[in-house]
Amino acid sequence: MKKHLKYFSILELSLWGCSVFAILTSFILFDRNNYMTLSSSLIGVTSLIFNAKGNPAGQVLMIVFSLLYGVISYTFSYYGEMITYLGMTMPMAVLALISWLNNPYKGSKSEVKVGSVGGREYAFMLCLTVLVTVVFYFILSFFGTANIIPSTLSVTTSFIAVYLTFRRCPLFAVAYAANDMVLIVLWTLASLTDRRYISVVVCFTAFLVNDIYGYVSWCKMKTRQSKG
Repeated sequence: MKKHLKYFSILELSLWGCSVFAILTSFILFDRNNYMTLSSSLIGVTSLIFNAKGNPAGQVLMIVFSLLYGVISYTFSYYGEMITYLGMTMPMAVLALISWLNNPYKGSKSEVKVGSVGGREYAFMLCLTVLVTVVFYFILSFFGTANIIPSTLSVTTSFIAVYLTFRRCPLFAVAYAANDMVLIVLWTLASLTDRRYISVVVCFTAFLVNDIYGYVSWCKMKTRQSKG
């Protein structure tokens, strides 16, 4: 236990602890029944603290989170979120896990080598993102997805995030932060119908803070690795 605690900084442990406290408190106040939501939130926020360290374990936890979150999204007819996480985020997390495991920093299994994306690849990614967004918009429209505009924006930001995660680019955390903001809006709208979903809003607010920290952490990691 002491070995694992030393792996994380005091700031990281504090961030994780505050996130867990906020999630548990919101669950007690607004839900108390949906333990799948609670479990997915705790797994998700834990995955982010590992991702911030560039540890492949974060991708393993993200795969589990995507599965649970897909089921939760289905309960409110957020088919966009369900399809996005089960059909895109989860498979891409598997590919990202393989990529991270195959690119360790100096042979360390607990830290991935930071990658980079060039101008041409950014252009390719954006073209691919537009294509995915348009296709998903019509798919979501066909299924009568609730709040289709933010749902479609969630697809857009999610795709950019998973692509950059696969490429081991620090900007993946920025894309996830953008996705968090979209999801905060999406689940706030859901909470107007069912107050239980306030706990999901709190979950993604915690995710937002963790993703911002993740970007800062990866920038520092990139600088350190370039000197090493």
